[in-house]
Amino acid sequence: MEEIRRIKRELIHRGKIVNFYEDTMSLPNGNTAVWDYIEHKGAAAVVPVTKEGKILMVRQYRNALERYTLEIPAGAVNYLGEPKEECAARELEEETGYRAGTLEWLMNVNTTVAFCNEFIGVYVAQNLIPAKQHLDEDEFLNVEEHELEELLSMVYDGTITDAKTLAALLAYRVKYR
Repeated sequence: MEEIRRIKRELIHRGKIVNFYEDTMSLPNGNTAVWDYIEHKGAAAVVPVTKEGKILMVRQYRNALERYTLEIPAGAVNYLGEPKEECAARELEEETGYRAGTLEWLMNVNTTVAFCNEFIGVYVAQNLIPAKQHLDEDEFLNVEEHELEELLSMVYDGTITDAKTLAALLAYRVKYR
C-alpha cells in the first residue's frame, strides 16, 4: 500500500470529552484531503455479573441519539495514562453502587475507527460487593439486572445499539458461557 501521511493537524474545538481537529492529508495519488479527527482520552467499561449470573446494566439518556440507551457501565479515564482497570473499577462503583471482588480483562474496543481514536478497555466484574453509588453531577441513570440471553435478544432485535455493549456482551458469552 502506498503511504498516506498527515501534512497538518488543526484544532477546531476543545471539548469537555473530546477535541475536534481537521487533518490535511497527503494521498497516494498526489491529492490532498481534509479529514475529521476526534481525539478522545480513553475509557473503560465493565460487565458486572451478580452471584445469580445476571448482568447489571445502566439505562441513561444519550444526547447524541436523543433517547435512553441500555449499556454496560462505563466512563472516561480521569487522566491520560490512567490504568483502564482502575477506571473500570471506579465507574462500576460510581454507576452501580457495587465494587468488584474480582475484575478480569475481557477485551479492547476502538469504537469509531473512521474518525475517532476512542479506545475502551472492557472488564468483567464478579463477586460483587455492595458499596455506594455516587453519580456525577450531570449523570442520571437507572441500574437494571438482566439475564444474558435477554440482553442478547435485545442486541439481535436492535434495542441495544451501543458498540461497546454489543461487543462486550458477545465476547462475554463466548468466553464465559
